[in-house]
Amino acid sequence: MKKVFRLSALAPLAAVILTVGTPSAHAEKADRGKPVNIEADRVTVDDKNKIHIFEGHVVLTQGTLTIRSDKLVVSQDAEGYQRGIATGGEDGLARFRQKREGKNEWVEGEGERIEHDARSELSQFFLRAHVKSADDEVRGQYIQFNGVTETYLVTNGPNATTLPSQQGRVQVTIQPKKKDGAAP
Repeated sequence: MKKVFRLSALAPLAAVILTVGTPSAHAEKADRGKPVNIEADRVTVDDKNKIHIFEGHVVLTQGTLTIRSDKLVVSQDAEGYQRGIATGGEDGLARFRQKREGKNEWVEGEGERIEHDARSELSQFFLRAHVKSADDEVRGQYIQFNGVTETYLVTNGPNATTLPSQQGRVQVTIQPKKKDGAAP
């Protein structure tokens, strides 16, 4: 039996946990004010240490944001900042999808592990990492997005390492942007 949880304490985390991609990929702002719903086969709550562990076919939704994983661990520090780690899922990948602000476009991403730290506004995708925003795509073994500086780093090795070229390359596809009234 699946359990459904509504946790408004997770709202700040859910709103930003996986809204990475190109710097122009801003998340739907209205999502932040919507309730967070989490479905899982099991949940473990440690109120003393402020840790929630959701396991088994985890689906987190908040407005247009959807996160799917096999396990989601959310912790909170003494100042109230949250950190989330989503792992596994279909094909061993954790996935997210969220509508871009003011556009009929979506940001989608996946990795074997996805981490977000609300204090530093740093999001990281580990192993088989892939982020797509509209028609632009980034692939590598590691993707890091800094929400404060709106910069990202993509490497062909795990944990921000770089491997010799013959062991895989970072792949980036950036589509030309047409201006209003301009020919493609």
